[in-house]
Amino acid sequence: MRENASEVTAAGIARLAGVGRAAVSNWRRRHADFPKPVGGTETSPSFALRDVEQWLRDQGKLAEVPLRERLWQQLADHPATTATALIRTGCALLLLHERPVTWQELTAVPDGQMAELLPTAAEPVLAARFGDDRPDLLRTALTGPDRPGPADMAVLRTAAELAADIGPRPAYEFLLGRFLDANLRQYTPTPAGPAVLMAELAGAGPGTTVLDPAAGAGMLLRAADRPAALYAQDADPDLTALTALRLALFSDAVIRARAGDTLRADAFPGTAADAVLCHPPFNERNWGHDELAYDPRWEYGFPARTESELAWVQHALARLRPGGTAVVLMPPAAASRRSGRRIRAGLLRRGALRAVIALPAGAAPPYGIPLHLWVLRKPEAGAAPAPELLFVDTAEVAGAAGGRDKLDWLAVHKAVLAAWHSFTAGTGETAGTGGTVGTGETAAPAGLPDPAGAGISRSVPVIELLDDDVDLAPARHVPPPAGGVGAAELLRVRDRLTAALRRTTGLTPAAPVPAPAAPWPVTTIGELARAGALRLRSGATASATAAPSGTGTESGILGAVLTEQDVLAGTPPTGTLPDGAEDEPVRIAAGDVVVPVLGGGSVVRVVDAATAGAALGRNLQLLRPDPGTLDPWFLAGFLRGTATTRQASSYASTATRLDVRRVQLPRLPLADQRRFGERFQALAAFEEALRLAGRLGEQLVQGLYDGLTDGTVRPETESLPQPFAGTDPAASPESGRQGGGPRA
Repeated sequence: MRENASEVTAAGIARLAGVGRAAVSNWRRRHADFPKPVGGTETSPSFALRDVEQWLRDQGKLAEVPLRERLWQQLADHPATTATALIRTGCALLLLHERPVTWQELTAVPDGQMAELLPTAAEPVLAARFGDDRPDLLRTALTGPDRPGPADMAVLRTAAELAADIGPRPAYEFLLGRFLDANLRQYTPTPAGPAVLMAELAGAGPGTTVLDPAAGAGMLLRAADRPAALYAQDADPDLTALTALRLALFSDAVIRARAGDTLRADAFPGTAADAVLCHPPFNERNWGHDELAYDPRWEYGFPARTESELAWVQHALARLRPGGTAVVLMPPAAASRRSGRRIRAGLLRRGALRAVIALPAGAAPPYGIPLHLWVLRKPEAGAAPAPELLFVDTAEVAGAAGGRDKLDWLAVHKAVLAAWHSFTAGTGETAGTGGTVGTGETAAPAGLPDPAGAGISRSVPVIELLDDDVDLAPARHVPPPAGGVGAAELLRVRDRLTAALRRTTGLTPAAPVPAPAAPWPVTTIGELARAGALRLRSGATASATAAPSGTGTESGILGAVLTEQDVLAGTPPTGTLPDGAEDEPVRIAAGDVVVPVLGGGSVVRVVDAATAGAALGRNLQLLRPDPGTLDPWFLAGFLRGTATTRQASSYASTATRLDVRRVQLPRLPLADQRRFGERFQALAAFEEALRLAGRLGEQLVQGLYDGLTDGTVRPETESLPQPFAGTDPAASPESGRQGGGPRA
């Protein structure tokens, strides 16, 4: 659904008022006079913009529509399409960027005259940046029967006003980003992180000519560093024009952008680019298989109907100069499907494929699968084929949490470039054999486990890959880091486990003392909040990424977010505040009680000094008791009570939702509260000791499994450091086995 100027979604209302979406939902529930939906769907309704603006003003929540929102509304409600209006705006912003004096002279005249003069004023700039491509590229945006009229000049003047505030480039970037967000199902831009990595791998640096045959929104070409020329082609004419304007605003390079089906109608057949960057559409059956059987681009084999990605790979190679580099984002199945094995073999024999890099899941759309980067070099005449292929698997680098929101992209970026540069420089590997790349250590021969741990990358002789399957999946060729960390480290884990078990024994609660049902008077948390005995806050901060391991968050604890998962797992804050977050997050303080909204109060956390200052994440409720009235551990303990929370939970959906306001607490003097609190705090310490013992036990067991299977630990107990050896498993209280026999 397109969000236009006459209707606005809840997200648009939040942007207008400068609040989060949760606030808009609260307004709809609490205010009977909030405007009713006029369109959209049940899950994503739309509202009349005029009514919403009036309501916000009446409530004192909106003094004036922000300039950027007003501009977007003008574009979205344009009589032509939003794309056409945005193209015209982009042309005006480019004119303002390139020739500000000309723009000032143009805006000094009335709208009617400005509309007549605009095409003439913009023509020299457009000709200089787009050459002969501009008539087809910009079509009727500025000329023709649908040329802009006086009414359009109001939009352009508003755009210039925004550009005067934040600059022409950021202004256009904001509008294009909003356009792409409104059409997520139609457009899937490549994220900035993978785009920069691909550009660096391809060597798309100063003075180079860079081509993207599936340019989309231009993220890959924008990542090139001071190129001389940028060539873009995309099947969508509107997106091609928008991308060309984006590139012209961000780069001084010559821009050549043309619309069309790249595989069926190549717009740049004579181009010999220094670098090709491509994020092609995946799994396309209708890519031209029937009509392109004899196309000269298929030097390495005619792709099967199900192998559209291999057609894009060969197109990229065909548009490179000899020695040029292409980097193509590929689905992982393309590395191992049997229907593509002959083409993969051809790429290897000719030395065209130089590296296959497995990215972690969440790096680029589709975010659910770990995509691959194929690095290709066009063979030079007379040069010997490359004898080895580099494999890189970044699954271990991405972090244990993984996923789009927990991706340590900086670590992935550095690891991939280090492996690639080491490989191309010929260091860190033994000539003629496969080995570990980028470690600075002597590598083990290909096919044999590396005692020191194979790391994330490995070069493998091409001859070893040319079997019946030609399987190029990095996970099959890069030995995982040795899971068995060595017997000495396992002994340290065992010692820690023993200490944790002793601590658990010492913290085991004393025998419970029976007592009659307590007839104490009760109150609710909602009543205490109204009386000022505590404050309630809800978390609305979305975690952008996990902090890189070992480095902390970028701005210390103030940049960290305590997430729902952190509370459930009992870990320190792992989230980080999103870039550009406008709303001030809710900060937690020592003594606060945090409880997940979902789950019915099964976990509660009392904030300590080490966690204080972090932001409160989404789906969390914060209770801040007055220390002179309420003991935090007393409060947290009763929030854990099954009977207490059951009556305060709702079961309308598939998940149990806790309404903390309805939780009942006994009315007790502060001294009695503290007696309960001390017992609850002791139970929490016992629970944490159990968790630690469980984690260490799992680590020890898995480490022994890994050590036994990778050869770093021998199965004979006498070969293990003391106190492993010489223990009778049947007599050991730590053993769960019955009878004799050696232990691992």
